[in-house]
Amino acid sequence: MILLVKLFLAHILGDFILQPNSWVKDKELKKEKSIYLYIHTALHGLLAFVFVGESDFLGFAIVLAVTHGLIDYAKLQFQKKKTKRTWFMVDQALHILVIASITFLYTNQSLDLTPVSNSIWIFITGVIFLTKPTSIIIKNAISIWTPEKRNHQDNSLSNAGNYIGILERLFVFCFIVTGHFEAIGFLLAAKSIFRFGDLKEAKDRKLTEYVLIGTLLSFGIALITGLLVQAISI
Repeated sequence: MILLVKLFLAHILGDFILQPNSWVKDKELKKEKSIYLYIHTALHGLLAFVFVGESDFLGFAIVLAVTHGLIDYAKLQFQKKKTKRTWFMVDQALHILVIASITFLYTNQSLDLTPVSNSIWIFITGVIFLTKPTSIIIKNAISIWTPEKRNHQDNSLSNAGNYIGILERLFVFCFIVTGHFEAIGFLLAAKSIFRFGDLKEAKDRKLTEYVLIGTLLSFGIALITGLLVQAISI
């Protein structure tokens, strides 16, 4: 089980944390001619090999890297502007499938979901997953409902909503792993009160529904992640 956690951590670091937007734009523009496609591919193999820390895993790390590159190449070739959301989900699902397959082949046994002693790996993976990776997942998931931009002055701070979402997910995560479930209700109520004035003033039903969906997804993912981490690290 801990091998699966390490490979998943390597994946979210390589795909979300250590991949700047400039790399993504360059890959979408130049496709297989982009040098960043190959740097990104090699980075995944390197992270996986370092995290596993076993010389016997080198061949599997290379296979993981090459497979990752091929999946990304296919996405770049076939995705269109209207299908980017769908291809993002397909891309991530295939990467997770490859990680699970390599875990199965390397350990030569079925995935063991029993608790493991390496709790720190599981905790770190949960925390990192709830930052930028989850923000990108939520953004792609609700992109089909993104409200049209209005021609009015926006006095909000740059990327404030993104950072607020990350902080609230980390709070929920910490509340769950420390057993303070009641605090989650207070956090959700506080955010609802805070956002009520803005949404009421905006008088935009689509914006209200968009924010509500994003909030529920954010809290839901944080809740599931916290419960999962708590369950497998006991």
